Amino acid sequence: MSPKIFLDGVLQGGAVAQRRAISKAITLLESTRTDHRAQADELLTALLPHTGKAFRLGISGVPGVGKSTFIEALGLYLIAQGHRVAVLTIDPSSTVSGGSILGDKTRMEHLSVHEKAYIRPSPSSGTLGGVAEKTREAMLVCEAAGYDVVIVETVGVGQSEIAVAGMTDMFVLMQLPNAGDDLQAIKKGVMEIADLVVINKADIDKNAATRAEAQITSSLRLLSQHGNPENAHHNETLWHPKVVQMSALLGQGVDSFWAAVAQFRQLQTANGRLATRREKQALSWMWERIDAGLKLAFRQHPQVKELLPQMQADVAAGRIAASTAARNLLLAQSHPAQAAIK
Repeated sequence: MSPKIFLDGVLQGGAVAQRRAISKAITLLESTRTDHRAQADELLTALLPHTGKAFRLGISGVPGVGKSTFIEALGLYLIAQGHRVAVLTIDPSSTVSGGSILGDKTRMEHLSVHEKAYIRPSPSSGTLGGVAEKTREAMLVCEAAGYDVVIVETVGVGQSEIAVAGMTDMFVLMQLPNAGDDLQAIKKGVMEIADLVVINKADIDKNAATRAEAQITSSLRLLSQHGNPENAHHNETLWHPKVVQMSALLGQGVDSFWAAVAQFRQLQTANGRLATRREKQALSWMWERIDAGLKLAFRQHPQVKELLPQMQADVAAGRIAASTAARNLLLAQSHPAQAAIK
């Protein structure tokens, strides 16, 4: 199908037709077929002038913290305020089958059927950082379709989920009351890049939630945000990470959360940091695609494909060091005449 047909459907289609066009466009972008990649590049180039107006929000947190419940409560709140909301959810892929359950959409049963919301679950497919490989491209499609708030929910399996911070305007970390003391909070590297920390399920134990808020606030002050002269705490033109309590299940605190997001957006837009952040993200995206392209080209190189089975067998049998095998394979690509099995 022509990229122009996708483009017209994304930009001009009715509610049902546009939703179908968005899904097909994202599927095209996620395809690894060479001919599809050429069409996807053409589509992205055509979409770019229609992107950039949405606010991109990244949500991360450990499993069970209530990310899906929170996103549904937030999405319904935003729709009531006149926004259109797109949600890109990432599920961990099975190491056995390669697939994933993709259960987030079923957990957001009210938001998923709303005509002003679009939810796209995708498998992580082995991509590190809590996001799928083509999450950035999917965000651009949703923005071009007129969704003015795009939410990315990460896998939620560990502390290294920082990739989402490199593709969104604001990174939100969700925590639970009694999740650990203040020293444990400092140890979590993901805390260092959080723009806003949400303590969810505060209704279960209000005292624990209050302690957690105080501990995390103290931890944030010990991290680089407040120790960096460029982020002086007394400077009111800069955003300083905050901690808020809420109960997504009861819908309590959603308005306060969005007020903090609005304040962040206003400050970061006024001081130019939001624009700078997006510029850096665009360049980072380019280099990520270069790295992925080089890896793919390496695997497809004729000399590498010929040498690879023997190298893998020798490494597995302990006849050759992995580093030596890697060097031979790299030589096979760059200097075939010099490559030799050792």
